[in-house]
Amino acid sequence: MMDRRTIVILVLACLAAAGGWWLQNGWASRMPDQPPAPVGVKTFAVGDSVSGYTLPDATGQTTTLAKWHGKVVVLNFWASWCVPCIKEMPMLARFQHEHVTDGSQVIGIAMEQPQSAAAFVKRVAVDYPILIGIDADPVPTTVFGDTAGLLPYSVLISRDGRILETKLGPLDEALLEDWLKEANAAKP
Repeated sequence: MMDRRTIVILVLACLAAAGGWWLQNGWASRMPDQPPAPVGVKTFAVGDSVSGYTLPDATGQTTTLAKWHGKVVVLNFWASWCVPCIKEMPMLARFQHEHVTDGSQVIGIAMEQPQSAAAFVKRVAVDYPILIGIDADPVPTTVFGDTAGLLPYSVLISRDGRILETKLGPLDEALLEDWLKEANAAKP
């Protein structure tokens, strides 16, 4: 038979374990609600065309998203100081490599200075285009719906240049595959 002290310790241990589970799977994994955009800043929503949106690449050349019209595009906003961003980049590079022949394109949008982004990309195996978003006004993450300005943030764009989905927080392989199926099923 257990004494009272052992029972109390077991109950407290169970409560601590339940609290840890809740922190890991409930509270900590939820992303905050997006606040309203700043006054005067137009944001894109699901269904909006974004083909005309432009940003510079690391060399300063202006690039429009229309360049990838006809492809399923995954825009991924990142920074080298963002740990979840860094963790998902190899997966995004694999996804790009595996789906290049079916008309999919990953595009990274660096939310940091071009020199920092270029130095970081040289150290990691990223073979998809990187555009620079840090100096754009209004801030690209805000324009694409991430009004909280948190990273990583990703946007799925259809072959005809419309936003299909957005996600605040890290992506995973299953979600990317689901996004690809959704984009391929979308009617232009």
